[in-house]
Amino acid sequence: MWWPPWLAAWLAWACGAGAGRRAPLCASRGLCRAPLGPNASHPEPGHCQRQRGAADLCAWPLSSESLLGTPCSALVLLLDPFPIDVIQENYVRNVRNCIFSIVYPTPFKSRVRLVAVSKEVLENILDLDISVKGTSDFLQFISGGKVILGSVPLAHRYGGHQFGSWAGQLGDGRAHLIGVYTNRHGERWELQLKGSGKTPYSRNGDGRAVLRSSVREFLCSEAMHYLGIPTSRAASLVVSDDDVWRDQFYNGNIKKERGAVVLRLAKSWFRIGSLEILAHSGELDLQRRLLDFIIQEHFPSIAMNDSNRYLEFFSTVVSETANLIALWMSVGFAHGVCNTDNFSLLSITIDYGPFGFMDSYDPNFVPNTSDDERRYKIGNQANVGLFNLSKLLQALKPLLDPRQKQLASQILEGYGEHYYIRFTELFKTKLGLLGENEDDNYLIAFLLKLMEDTRADFTMTFRQLSEITEDQLKELRIPEEFWALQDLGKHKLFSEWVTMYLLRLNRNKGDSDTKRRTRMTTVNPRYILRNWMAESAVQKANSNDFSEVHLLQQILQHPFQRQQAAEKAGYSLHPPAWAKDLKVSCSS
Repeated sequence: MWWPPWLAAWLAWACGAGAGRRAPLCASRGLCRAPLGPNASHPEPGHCQRQRGAADLCAWPLSSESLLGTPCSALVLLLDPFPIDVIQENYVRNVRNCIFSIVYPTPFKSRVRLVAVSKEVLENILDLDISVKGTSDFLQFISGGKVILGSVPLAHRYGGHQFGSWAGQLGDGRAHLIGVYTNRHGERWELQLKGSGKTPYSRNGDGRAVLRSSVREFLCSEAMHYLGIPTSRAASLVVSDDDVWRDQFYNGNIKKERGAVVLRLAKSWFRIGSLEILAHSGELDLQRRLLDFIIQEHFPSIAMNDSNRYLEFFSTVVSETANLIALWMSVGFAHGVCNTDNFSLLSITIDYGPFGFMDSYDPNFVPNTSDDERRYKIGNQANVGLFNLSKLLQALKPLLDPRQKQLASQILEGYGEHYYIRFTELFKTKLGLLGENEDDNYLIAFLLKLMEDTRADFTMTFRQLSEITEDQLKELRIPEEFWALQDLGKHKLFSEWVTMYLLRLNRNKGDSDTKRRTRMTTVNPRYILRNWMAESAVQKANSNDFSEVHLLQQILQHPFQRQQAAEKAGYSLHPPAWAKDLKVSCSS
């Protein structure tokens, strides 16, 4: 078999024979090792027995073989399922005819510090013992200093519509997919470093992320998980002393910040833009291969021999996207940059940038100061979801026959109903309503209008409705601790809404006030990652005080439970006055 020189060189390196590259982690010992004997055989990389609590990364089977084939198996290189970028050098360029480019993270030049780790991610997803966080190997691995033997770092090529316009090639401009891990539960997770250096897709960027945005991503991805929102996860956060220059608000005020890296995980990082770039480039065979791979790996209910599999895939993405955005709305979360390149094909929340949880209820809430046209305001997220799905359909159409195109258009038309039904279900649950009543939608809309008029706090209004008794509501006797309800009570129609609400609660069959409050407190969080809380943690972290990062990480793991430390920190009180002046932008 003949290989191009660059491919042969990469093969030699991947099998441990190369020179002139950064040494892979554990290269001298190998990744997978089994006792040798008469009946023993050498296990292939990526197929070690998964055991909980591994404390040695050298016994940890991280691999890229499911994306690039098995490079070291009998020295046979399998290029299935995807071809890789034919250019090996790492420089910014237009890339074609591939899904990934092989590109290595750029190590920091200065000291690297571990800011935080997620114990649950390490132990329950990655099967690592928490003690591994104290090792030099782990710090090198999560900061991009070394890679694990058996994995090949990749940057993903994708495109996207940004703020409504086609932006062409985008891709992982500062992220490296460093391997795929299948854990003891049989779950497949793709590991990605964010902020780990330049790639062919960096455009004008430096490939780095800064501490402030990395703290926010680490905390919010974990917070969203514990709120029950489908999301990527965060395993670790490190900060360096390397200088990174940013114009945070695009006003010419360039400041020096510190570079940071988040190790984040997802079942898949493929997004709508992954298919868009192939459709726009006319690479339909590759698009079909990618789509089949995604369906086979992540949509097990769809049969690969079904001629309508792409239609089934689209139908699933439509309904699950509607579900995701309804869930965002149920906790007052605004993504901030709902471009097609930030919308996952698995309908999970990815790419945390200028997000924000709404304080006062406001359908026009925009967390991103870069969004001058308010395209991604919280009240428009459902419409943006429809726009993004229409772009997905546009990318799929070359693979569909005329009948399937017509059916796909009908599926897309049903998006609004999917969203409306799910939104209503979630808000009925937030209000403790059981069964069906024709006036439920009006009751929800009435409350939201009162909240909008009074600027009542979104999170605490629902939480305090979960905690107040029906007797207190009936008498309009609102204790001082229920400050959000006191704000709501200033509306002249508040008593009318309360009367309607109590009558509706009385129609809950077999219910009681105690059951109602218990039920509601399990779906209405007491604590969310408000911007002012994240900002407070960032300011301390800038001085190498990571205590509030750790405090928030701990508290946000139990957002529905009253916690003494959180109460002491004021996390359930009215946001401080200075919080109104906080700004977040796309610069990170």
